Amino acid sequence: MSSRHADAHAELWPRLGLTVEDGDRSPLDLGRLFGRAAPVVLEIGFGMGDTTAAMAAADPGRDYLGIEVHTPGIGNLLALAGELGLTNVRVARGDAMELVHRLAPGSLDAVHIFFPDPWPKARHHKRRLVRPGNVALLRERLRPGGVLHCATDWPHYAEAMAETLDADPGLERLDGSRGDRPETKFERRGVVAGRPIADLRYRRTARR
Repeated sequence: MSSRHADAHAELWPRLGLTVEDGDRSPLDLGRLFGRAAPVVLEIGFGMGDTTAAMAAADPGRDYLGIEVHTPGIGNLLALAGELGLTNVRVARGDAMELVHRLAPGSLDAVHIFFPDPWPKARHHKRRLVRPGNVALLRERLRPGGVLHCATDWPHYAEAMAETLDADPGLERLDGSRGDRPETKFERRGVVAGRPIADLRYRRTARR
């Protein structure tokens, strides 16, 4: 980490950080984590955290829980939270689905998965985050009416995502707009490389 990231980590991790241990299935109290009762957005794989910080700053009525394994990104989001005075951000380190298992059904207002690793080789597709079992678990954690928003710049992954999400009986597809998602650096790289950007937004229905 840079000195900026290291300083932010040392100062803010005790207050804003959460370590997710493999195999820990103890329930996570989101109200206690954030110190208030408010709708919660989970962002899986926030990269350097710029998008998370921007959305949290523009949306103070909701709390943002981001999870990442990339140490410089964790440090950068902590630094941004400190610089912007964000009280509605918490930063988790570890496996995202381990964290999801600890959340209560219906506890999330939204889930964001922006530009996850596409694992383009066929033999690695099983490592992709957006696959049926994970989607079912994420949907269960959304409140009825909550939104699962995925974005990718890899067309083949976009097709696979859409097929998986369309097949889930508790999700209904929304329009293909980006919603309130800011542009990310991964998105800009994709555009420069000539790859189309796909936003896939789905709402949890009341029947599941």
